[in-house]
Amino acid sequence: FYVPQDESGDFKRYDDLLDSFEDTLARMKKLTPSHVVFNGRVGALTDDNAMTAKVGETVLFIHAQANRDTRPHLIGGHGDLVWETGSFDDTPATNQETWFIRGGSAGAALYT
Repeated sequence: FYVPQDESGDFKRYDDLLDSFEDTLARMKKLTPSHVVFNGRVGALTDDNAMTAKVGETVLFIHAQANRDTRPHLIGGHGDLVWETGSFDDTPATNQETWFIRGGSAGAALYT
């Protein structure tokens, strides 16, 4: 997320979304996100927001990145099927521990 901040580091508030456009665009152009989140929320890996699965269940990870290249990495396992470019029409790579997601792109992986 690219939430504008004032000189003291406090997040700015706006009366409506359109009022924030200029400041948000300026922040985005600097490629300095205010928040990097998993599953759309801060704290999504812990507490009440954590994604949970039982041993043997299959989960689908969809990883999208606005600007920067990233490399999702599964600790202790491998993506059974990985669609690095996000197209389920493509043949997936198999047994990937780390894969490459290009900035402005999305990918998906099935993991059991």
